[in-house]
Amino acid sequence: QPLPSMGSPSINSIVLITTLFIQQTTATMPTSSDIGSNKRPKLDNGETKANVLMVGTGEYTTGYVGGQAADSDKGAGVVALTMFDLRRRGKVSRVGMCGVNGKKFPGIRNHMQKNIGDVYNQMDLTCDTYPSDETIDPKAYIDAISTFQPGDVAIIFTPDDTHYDIAMACINQGMHVMVTKPIVQTLEHHNNLIKAAKEKNVLVSMEVHKRWDPFYADARDRARSQFGNFQYMYAYMSQPKHQLETFKAWAGKSSDISFYLNSHHIDFSEWTLEGIARPIRVTATSSTGIAHSKGMQTEDSITLTVQWENLDDKSLGCAVYTSSWVAPKGDVHSQQRFFYMGANGEINVDQAHRGMTVAQDGKPFASVNPLFMKYTPTNGMFSGQGSYGVKSFECFVDACREINSGSQKVTDFDDGSLATVGTTVQGTAILEAGRRSLDADGRPMDIVYDEGGHVPIGIKPHEF
Repeated sequence: QPLPSMGSPSINSIVLITTLFIQQTTATMPTSSDIGSNKRPKLDNGETKANVLMVGTGEYTTGYVGGQAADSDKGAGVVALTMFDLRRRGKVSRVGMCGVNGKKFPGIRNHMQKNIGDVYNQMDLTCDTYPSDETIDPKAYIDAISTFQPGDVAIIFTPDDTHYDIAMACINQGMHVMVTKPIVQTLEHHNNLIKAAKEKNVLVSMEVHKRWDPFYADARDRARSQFGNFQYMYAYMSQPKHQLETFKAWAGKSSDISFYLNSHHIDFSEWTLEGIARPIRVTATSSTGIAHSKGMQTEDSITLTVQWENLDDKSLGCAVYTSSWVAPKGDVHSQQRFFYMGANGEINVDQAHRGMTVAQDGKPFASVNPLFMKYTPTNGMFSGQGSYGVKSFECFVDACREINSGSQKVTDFDDGSLATVGTTVQGTAILEAGRRSLDADGRPMDIVYDEGGHVPIGIKPHEF
């Protein structure tokens, strides 16, 4: 439940709260009534720690799906584990978590204790939880947000169609906001977020961890500095068909596999081609059958063919983005690869196979990727800080702390260092145009710009 106002605490109360915090063990994960003030404490050097609200309690946040650890490469979760580790390292103070069904929280606490508290030393799992353990409330995020203050951080990992309302509520509270990809599903909502973020002077960014993958980052820099104008790209990303069960609450009802997976490589293109090319037309096709057989009215696979226009000479390039959630279970959770060709060079990247395989009794053979998340502890400690799954969140939290301290401005992060709301408009336009093309039986959709502009202002059906 929302915390009562505590006013200005006395010296004795500060000592008591501090003592209780130091004495706390990881045996339990206290609910919100066990937590003190939400005021951000300062470090010895004057820097301010971040208070963080995680909105969403599913696979990526906690690793808890269907009453057990997710059958994927994220069984211990990513977001919550990272926030607890950032608290251990002195960057985060208060941590909150908000879902819809509070009845899941006892299971989530037990899951976190088993997969985090019992695995890694010095992990404080203290966390406010909303709604209460007896309550189901789709609007619980409103109560949760009300207990945080301007300058705090919100991290949103919820179904795609809920991103906009939750993000706007956090922005209006003056919170910095990170939203999982896709940040929203329409250009209209994206532009509204940009306007609101500017009015509140808060940092709003999309979580696309592949920007911190060293393979991706190097491919991007090579393409920008050595390959010249864009010619062609083919990208593929899939997940096994049991993910249809993981996402059955929203799959085909409020979003699709293109929004969920094509968004990764579309963001790579926008990040790579900024100032070089712009997308001008999108045509979508799909495969169906498997999801329909399970009673789910959604596509199995979606392919977006995107025409890009090089800015300097108006020459054209073509990109093909394919995503699927009906793949057979294999040696990796997610097959993912791309081929990129510019006027002066090309590059192939297979992000699913990093040259490391593991065979272990009682477990299937696997190609593993510790570059994403390193879950194995070192001398009893979590040691995945160098993983790009962690870096994505840590860099955002660091940016928020720098803004709060006055050492950086919100606009300083529009330089490509973060996927900020103002620099990711093309990606939203491509994804929305793709959905509209599918709904129009594959009719191409044109992305509209102001004269000479690089930021999309609309989408319209192509006229032949």
